[in-house]
Amino acid sequence: MFVSGLELWQWVNQAKIEAIASDIPLSELDWLLQELAGLDKLALRLEWFKDLPKIELKLPLSEVDRLWQQRLQERVPVQYLTGVAHWRDFSLKVTPAVLIPRPETELLIDLAVDAVKSSSFNPTSDWVDLGTGSGAIAIGLASELTNATVHAVDCSSEALAVARLNAQNLGLASRVNFYQGLWWEPLGFLKGKVSGMVSNPPYIPSSTVLTLQPEVLKHEPHLALDGGLDGLDCIRHLVETAPDYLESGGVWLVEMMAGQAEVVADMLQSHGSYGEVQIFSDLARIDRFALAYRL
Repeated sequence: MFVSGLELWQWVNQAKIEAIASDIPLSELDWLLQELAGLDKLALRLEWFKDLPKIELKLPLSEVDRLWQQRLQERVPVQYLTGVAHWRDFSLKVTPAVLIPRPETELLIDLAVDAVKSSSFNPTSDWVDLGTGSGAIAIGLASELTNATVHAVDCSSEALAVARLNAQNLGLASRVNFYQGLWWEPLGFLKGKVSGMVSNPPYIPSSTVLTLQPEVLKHEPHLALDGGLDGLDCIRHLVETAPDYLESGGVWLVEMMAGQAEVVADMLQSHGSYGEVQIFSDLARIDRFALAYRL
């Protein structure tokens, strides 16, 4: 589908007015055009594309406008509109069946890598990503821990289909194994053998979920958000069950909500199976990650 540069420029100017009126960041309009029109940030900033005789779009301009109206009126996240989320160095497919991977979650991979560097792990170790969603964490682990096998679990078959496709698209399908089930259930064969568990589980209190911004409340899967009455149901389960699967010295690493760090640290310390409990903050200096080692 082709459109003249002038026609696209006119549409962009109208879309900018609509974005400002709807309190949508202009960067999201740029994102939409980068994905659907193949324009880079510099071209959009300098607007040189308006002089081009034609620009190839992935969709007719009328369809691009329809998607943009969904962003404005229905508050559909732009990642779902384009089907793409950028995370670390990856372009990941996303659908409403999976949580959109957040920038802060990228730090889980860095923390896992640092933990490996400071310990004496078997180079052919097994790592797990529990509640994999789009597969982002599993893919991130596989790309960095190049001799490890990653086992990714999710209870949603729709999420697993997305995760498998992402692993295939990024050439990591041979190093990431996917399983449908609840948490550790499909991984009985790994009891006592896991070098590291990483998870971004649901951790938002049920009552708080209802107050989230419409982009999240109306469009992202509540299964991946709702952590029960206090938000800690899933994390509590992982604290209780992981010792059966982690080898001695194995890493327990999760993302959590602001304000939960002290409780999660107490859980780990009082359980008796973990040592070296540490809390790490995200880029906004919010205590976001808990790490411990299996004794």
